[in-house]
Amino acid sequence: MSGPRTPDPRPGPVTSPAEWEFVAEVWLAEGGSWAFATVPAEVDADIRVLSGPRSGFGSVRVEVVLGSTTWRTSVFPDRVRGFVLPLKQQVRRTEGVDVGDRVHLRLSLWQA
Repeated sequence: MSGPRTPDPRPGPVTSPAEWEFVAEVWLAEGGSWAFATVPAEVDADIRVLSGPRSGFGSVRVEVVLGSTTWRTSVFPDRVRGFVLPLKQQVRRTEGVDVGDRVHLRLSLWQA
């Protein structure tokens, strides 16, 4: 999670223009325990153009930075909100983030 990063043999971010920073509110999925942040509309539009073919459920692979924590996940399309970013409980605990908090995120496209 946090701390020094070791070199990764996997490919890196797709291109430097495919990186965004934004602030979003953390919300809890209705009737569930999953926490998410909604990707802003302008970033959502860029992701749709730059991501190419999508994987299962229309998801797009990304690398995310929240505070001192970096992890890889996917953003998922939501019919109402556009792309949403799941925020793992371990990341939220490490960074002291609760539902309702506004967080600064850095997101970049990631290729497999």
